[in-house]
Amino acid sequence: MKKKIILDTNFLLSFGKVRIFSELERICHFQYGVYVLDKSFEELKNKKGEKLAKELIKKKNIKIIKTKKEEYVDDILAEIRDKKTIIATNDKDLKRRLQTPIITIRQKKHLMLEERKNVL
Repeated sequence: MKKKIILDTNFLLSFGKVRIFSELERICHFQYGVYVLDKSFEELKNKKGEKLAKELIKKKNIKIIKTKKEEYVDDILAEIRDKKTIIATNDKDLKRRLQTPIITIRQKKHLMLEERKNVL
């Protein structure tokens, strides 16, 4: 069963600092696809790292999830309750709200997968 890893906007802005794709290979011993919400492009606008993030999304063929709601990215991600979905974020408030496993950046260069005890 292939898992879905959704990158939060702050994770996209880490592309220049962390080798995200090699780190994902290191920690994910299962099949997965990497995704981003379409609303993340709005959040990326005029931020340092926007150009690199967009280039890597295209180069790495990251799939874009179309959303219909007029909500913030964090609110959409917090509503996900699927055990096959992992959210990659460093946002402390969002991490508290999530009901899915999460991937975070540790020591500014390594990724860590947290399986979360309270997951449905």
